[in-house]
Amino acid sequence: MRPHVSKPLRFVALPIAVGAACLPVSAQAYVGPGASLTAIGMLIALVAAILLALVGFVWYPMKRVMRNRADRQDARTMGASDERRRE
Repeated sequence: MRPHVSKPLRFVALPIAVGAACLPVSAQAYVGPGASLTAIGMLIALVAAILLALVGFVWYPMKRVMRNRADRQDARTMGASDERRRE
């Protein structure tokens, strides 16, 4: 059987629990040089991977659009030069 908890108590308990979880507590832990360099390297690699993924999702479609525009512009100029030759 589930205990009955009033609704106002739920709205008060949740912020208190979240606030208590966010309070800083000293860890009293030691991270050696090997583990810390590995963690730093992993964070740098993660940031680089995210940035490169964003660049890939933005740059390559833009590159395709620019290439299509250039191809259309070339087709227009080729058509205009063909008309001049005919005259």
